[in-house]
Amino acid sequence: MITLTDSAAVKVKSLIEAEGDAELSLRVAVRPGGCSGFSYEMFFDSDIAADDVKYDVAGVRVVVDPSSADLLTGAILDFKDGLQGAGFAIENPNATRTCGCGNSFS
Repeated sequence: MITLTDSAAVKVKSLIEAEGDAELSLRVAVRPGGCSGFSYEMFFDSDIAADDVKYDVAGVRVVVDPSSADLLTGAILDFKDGLQGAGFAIENPNATRTCGCGNSFS
């Protein structure tokens, strides 16, 4: 499954706290599209399906749909906050090619 760095977990927890709903989970998914074939999707979700893969990473409830789970195995979600901007990034060992924007892969 996908793991979160400490900085990503802290940021996700603070965003969930700002939403005011402690029952929210972080959903991470892979969807067809983007310049390289697949793109990542992340959002907070309270609608969890019976076949979703659910687990806790560093105190964050993470949910992944079954079709995305294989593509995210071994991936790492990081959060960087620096001079070049702030944001989440996914390092995915399953990606054979990524695009210049860093948001899609194949």
